[in-house]
Amino acid sequence: MRVIIFGATGMVGQGVLRECLIDPGIDRVLVIGRSPTGVRSAKLTEIIHGDFTNYSAIEAQFTGFDACFFCLGVSSIGMNEEHYRHLTYDITLAAATTLARLNPQMTFVYVTGAGTDSTEQASRMWARIKGKTENDLLKLPFKGAYMFRPGAIQPLHGARSKTAWVQAVYDVSWPLWSVLRRISPRLVTSTEQIGRAMIHVAREGYPRKVLEMEDINSL
Repeated sequence: MRVIIFGATGMVGQGVLRECLIDPGIDRVLVIGRSPTGVRSAKLTEIIHGDFTNYSAIEAQFTGFDACFFCLGVSSIGMNEEHYRHLTYDITLAAATTLARLNPQMTFVYVTGAGTDSTEQASRMWARIKGKTENDLLKLPFKGAYMFRPGAIQPLHGARSKTAWVQAVYDVSWPLWSVLRRISPRLVTSTEQIGRAMIHVAREGYPRKVLEMEDINSL
């Protein structure tokens, strides 16, 4: 299987990249990002790209892939709706529409979030925009598209949040995470579990297009 990853320098993306590189059934990984991952592997190719709304200069390198794991995302804290929509909806759909045109046989997996509103009517701005993003991704002509809605995520195997205060919270609460994952599988997952679940749905599919925390952990 050949995989494209967006957002591989973020916490979730770091975990997904690791799982792809150690999976013997994945023979090529292409990472699209604004900065290098610092990871070295014979499987891995990286393209540093500046404009995440236009891929015309590099789209020739997007063909022949079986799956895309889209892990790129930002927090809505302190952000107005227009800016958050651009970074969440516009950028995601720009990548997805390009890939759907070039790889209609592809499976597209999008990391969204617990609490996303599929009706697009929620009072919470981020939930409405994430809901619209999910809905419009599901309309694209991919072989399959799956929306992953994780909640609390334990970073494993060196994965770290790029947001300093978030990482500080993880550092302080680290001893609790393994316990929480065992007793609350509906509330807590890990970067490793998300990565393995993504690979599974890319290979095997899944009965539901929107996967909540319990679905992710069961996979």
